[in-house]
Amino acid sequence: MSLGSAINTAVSALNAQSQAISMISDNISNSSTVGYKATTASFSSLVTQNYNSSAYASGGVSVTDNRNIGLQGLIQSSTVSTNLALDGGGFFVVAQLGKNGQEDFAYTRNGEFSPDKDGYLKSLSGQYCLMGYRVDADGEPLNGDVHNVDNLTPIDVDIVSGLAKASSTVELTAGLPADAAVGDTVSLDVEFYDSLGVAHSTTLTWEKTGANAWEMTVGNATDPDDSSIVTGTSTGGPFAITFDSDGNLDTVSPSPMALTFTGMSSGASDVNLTLDIEDEGALTQYASDDGVIELQLDGLDVDGAKYGAYTSVEVSKDGLVTAYFDNGLTLPIYKIPVATFTNPNGLQALSDNVFIPSVASGDYILRDAGEGSAGLVRGSSVETSTVDIADEFSRMIIAQQAYSAASKVVTTADEMIDTLMSAIR
Repeated sequence: MSLGSAINTAVSALNAQSQAISMISDNISNSSTVGYKATTASFSSLVTQNYNSSAYASGGVSVTDNRNIGLQGLIQSSTVSTNLALDGGGFFVVAQLGKNGQEDFAYTRNGEFSPDKDGYLKSLSGQYCLMGYRVDADGEPLNGDVHNVDNLTPIDVDIVSGLAKASSTVELTAGLPADAAVGDTVSLDVEFYDSLGVAHSTTLTWEKTGANAWEMTVGNATDPDDSSIVTGTSTGGPFAITFDSDGNLDTVSPSPMALTFTGMSSGASDVNLTLDIEDEGALTQYASDDGVIELQLDGLDVDGAKYGAYTSVEVSKDGLVTAYFDNGLTLPIYKIPVATFTNPNGLQALSDNVFIPSVASGDYILRDAGEGSAGLVRGSSVETSTVDIADEFSRMIIAQQAYSAASKVVTTADEMIDTLMSAIR
């Protein structure tokens, strides 16, 4: 019956436009959601077999949702250093944390991460944790296959609460007094740090042994505030030093000048220092000022650092997470990989703006940021929603008009049926 098929067709239109309005509503609701991908309605006609050319059989319309997950939104700066955005393709790997570690891996473009009370970088809802892999001080993976999500670990920015650095090099620029008598001595106190960040002091003593010749000895490590308290035993030296007739350094034996301190009272490992005086002009021998026999110190630089507390992290464009400490030291702690898919638009959407793989999307491929189709990581940034409010309002007006027209078809067909029934009666 033609009127019946007209009503069915109109009902299919009402249903399709209702779903289109739902998609528009979802888009407008998430217009400020970080990393959200807008959904659009795609309509297709339904055709029934028409075996009689004199009678038309209407079919109707069906609707499917279409989400361009691979479309990138604008990247905005953020004041939160752990907010991240991907400039290019790919997804962050996230997981829900269960009693047995990470569970339920998912993928997202929403990089609105912030540390929870335990230091884990969590999504805004707190449901998902950002995943990465541990690296050494050079930013290289510590262990495991970093191309498998099962070997990733939740990123914990509090994993290193503090950091110290043992001293290893002493750079000295100074002049020894050429007018000193054989047997005269000059000295210099040098402060350095062990591997636990504890400060120690040692005394370098030069004794003139002949014309243009000196011998340097190294004292034990002591407390910087009380030289009577020995904190480590010196095993380096003595060192024989000679100068040419123009006051320039000639020979050092043994070379390089290795200063070693063992048995540190702090419990730290042995401290191995190298005294760097062999660069041109670093250590010279000239007459003293006003006949005062003393070391003319022009520069002293000792590396290393005392213990410093963790302050913040920064994420570089290659996904390297670096911790900063209040003593000026930095330490790479994690690397954030980027997951790519053959067909990202085939991913299945879940709540919290995350996706999981499907047959249509294919399986993930873990890459370093910037490798292949994987985008770069932008720290202190977020990716905005791909929703265009003006476009959504235009779609809403069109859907509203189509819905009203379809409802008018139902009303008209109903009135025609009433007319037909009245004629029969």
